[in-house]
Order: sequence, then structure tokens, then C-alpha cells
Amino acid sequence: MTVQDVDRTSFAEEWERWHRAHEQALADPHGFLAITGLHWLSPEPARFEDAPGAWSSGPEGVVVELADGEELTIDGTAVHGRYVFGAIAERDSLYAGYGDAVIEVAKRGGHDIVRPRHPGNPLRTAFTGTPAYAPDPRWVRGGRYLPFDEPRAITVGAAVEGLEHVYDAPGQVEFELEDGETLRLTVFNGKRPGSLMVLLTDATSGVTTYAANRSLQIDAPDDAGRVTLDFNRATNLPCAYTDLATCPLPPTENRLPVAIEAGERIPLERGGRP
Repeated sequence: MTVQDVDRTSFAEEWERWHRAHEQALADPHGFLAITGLHWLSPEPARFEDAPGAWSSGPEGVVVELADGEELTIDGTAVHGRYVFGAIAERDSLYAGYGDAVIEVAKRGGHDIVRPRHPGNPLRTAFTGTPAYAPDPRWVRGGRYLPFDEPRAITVGAAVEGLEHVYDAPGQVEFELEDGETLRLTVFNGKRPGSLMVLLTDATSGVTTYAANRSLQIDAPDDAGRVTLDFNRATNLPCAYTDLATCPLPPTENRLPVAIEAGERIPLERGGRP
């Protein structure tokens, strides 16, 4: 099927439905826009204005000491006094209820963190949507998945200075643009079994799209290794909206020298234009 064969009206309507759902998830009462603090834990107990208790990280993992009158709800059960969350795996998160808020307890880049999420956070309540390029079928490109013999551990930087993330990369995807130039992107495992995820920048980054990164989900390759890259669905990561995120940066080889004029643009919260 060629671009000329695509029903542009249906294509745009499908993209609008997808983007609306994506925006709704972002603006969820306990989504990333609700985060009010990024607190790095240490062996010394510390209290934070936006969460109850004194928090620490040590041999037992993450521990909170709740004072009299303070309460968290964990798995539907009210918790008082001292509570041990235990060791948390890298990129995992646990959640505790606190009134209408949720307290995220997580590990990022080898560090235990606490990120309270309050529905009334002004960043969330003032959110009106993310600017994006008009959906265009020409930015849907067929490609080929090139698996590595063994997954490779790839270390990338993060939105937080000095922090690093390590991801297993199962392979690369190869695709061509309209001018026939062949490009390759290193891919990581996606959200769904077998799917892939790309972190990238391109020549629009820092101009019309967020400078640090964008993300693209790719459905699982078919039996012949064919994949589809729909750059209309390139999305911002949470760090595009808030400094309270620890988002990974793309590996060096994923910094494309061409302009991908598709997908989400610089958020209004970072000075983007509607």
C-alpha cells in the first residue's frame, strides 16, 4: 500500500483517537503531571512537605516511619508506624495511598526515590494538551528488525544530571525515508510482549520538538522481521513536562541527522506553540 492509497480522513481520525487516549493517561489524577516532588532517599530518615512520614533507604530497602496521626494505605490496608517497603528492583514502582494522593516509591538509576502524586498539582490542573504535527501517512515507514545475537546492555544518560540507565537492547530496526536514505535505530523492549521501543532525537529536536528525547512504540516484528514505524506517534517523555522525571536519553546512534516532522512537539509548559 502506498501513501496515495491511504484514506487521509480515516487516518487522521484514528490518530486523533489515539492521541486523545495518550493525553488522558498523561493527565490522569495520579499521572506524571501530578508529581509534586522527586525525593532521593539516603540512610538518614528525611521528611518531605508533600508526603507523610520520615523516609530512608538502607539494608532493609525503603523504610517509612509514620508519626502519630499519619497514615498510608497499601493494598487497601491502612498502615501506621514503621513500614518496610523492602528492596525495589530497578525501574519498578510501588504505590501507597495518602488521602487523594498517591506516593510512588521507586528505584531509578540505582537510587531509591519517593515521588508524591497529588491530583491538585497546578501542572496537571492547567494542562490543556500537547501540540503535535498534523498526522501524515508519509511518516509511516516500513522497516526491518535486525536482532543481535544476544541482547546488549546499553548505558544511556538521563534527564537528571549524573544519573544513568542501563537497558537491554535486543537489536536494531532499519528503515528508509523518501529520499532512499537508510537509517538504523537501536531498540529496547516495549510495553507489550514482543514489542519494541525507540528513544530518539532528530533535526527538529530543540527547534520544534523537545530537545532531550522522544519515544516511539513499535509493534512486534512479523515472522519475516518486518516492522512499521509510525513517526506520527512519536511522543514526549515525562521530562518534557516536568523536571521531576528521570527519563532516559537516546543512545548516541539514535540521534538522527534528518528532520522527523511528525509526532508530538515541544509542550506548552516548555514554551512550545499550539
